Amino acid sequence: MSGCKRIAILSSGGDAPGMNAAIRAAALVGRSLGADILGIERGYKGLLDGAFVPLMPGDVQAILREGGTILGSARCKEFHHKEVRDKARANLANKGVDGLIVIGGNGSLTGALHLADPTEIGDGPSLKVIGVPASIDNDLGLTGMCIGVDTAMNTIVEACDKIADTATAHDRTFIIEVMGRDCGYLAMTSAIAVGADLALFPESGKPEAAIIDQIVNTVLTVRSRSRKSRRVIIIKAEGVSVPTERLKDLVDAALREKIPGSEPGMIETRVTVLGHVVRGGRPSAFDRLLGSRLGNVAVRALVGGISHKMTAWMPPDEVPEEVGSPSAFDPKIWLVDLAAVLVETENLIMGRSPLTRWRAGAFDQIGDALLL
Repeated sequence: MSGCKRIAILSSGGDAPGMNAAIRAAALVGRSLGADILGIERGYKGLLDGAFVPLMPGDVQAILREGGTILGSARCKEFHHKEVRDKARANLANKGVDGLIVIGGNGSLTGALHLADPTEIGDGPSLKVIGVPASIDNDLGLTGMCIGVDTAMNTIVEACDKIADTATAHDRTFIIEVMGRDCGYLAMTSAIAVGADLALFPESGKPEAAIIDQIVNTVLTVRSRSRKSRRVIIIKAEGVSVPTERLKDLVDAALREKIPGSEPGMIETRVTVLGHVVRGGRPSAFDRLLGSRLGNVAVRALVGGISHKMTAWMPPDEVPEEVGSPSAFDPKIWLVDLAAVLVETENLIMGRSPLTRWRAGAFDQIGDALLL
């Protein structure tokens, strides 16, 4: 296969710390290999608007430490329609772009696969695409870690450590909601990292009544301890079916029934929704390295004529050869089939993946030990 001579880079969907590291690596390495590198501002929306900008070394050299993405991002629901994608392909062809790097999550990579679909392109200019996984939710299949997850985890841990100080001082119960959409990875792992008493995540599949009972039992167990601190820290994934405020009201009511005559306010839970603060901040060292390595392999793959792949960090050993193989440029970075990634991502989200079942089962085992 012939390699790409002019490569465009776009970031799409939710921003993630470390995206800039991938942009920087792809731009610098691509130019060193003789390719012309362009950036596309505001994701697929910018592609439709023709928002192409040159990415010269001076434009990207210092962006490694910056959070978010210098190219910007935007949602583009109209990209689901073929006629809209036809316009996007025409814009790429008019700019002479024959390779595209898409940095983003599930929706972004789905758009990339459709954009380079030979059945849609027909007799038009061919387009090669490589995806780079970036999602703080860590909800993409066939990669061990996505760009942004480590920084988000550190942000959550720092916030929870501070909340734990005041919770300990007042023997309070705090429910802390973290981002993650339909994936509970951040809630599970941060709960372990901060020494939380309970984690709530959608993969458990527990109904509302069971969740309430679990929280109440946890609070009562912790309050029965003889040691000085009886604070309770509960990490809740945003994908849990019970809204956080409703959860608070139901838990408070149940605790009042279980602890009659308690002092006003002493059993009332507190709620903190971390929200989009989890997305922000300067990327951690790990995310800077991960973004750089994924971006490096992505642009080298396009220059080498490879297409319809996603760069992945240490996917599971059981990935069959027809789905992926280690990159020749980095032993820790694999090139996995983009279509297979999207299938496995859906399995993860729907709870059909062995990895999803393992995560939920493993955390239940760990959770039983947290209250000892």
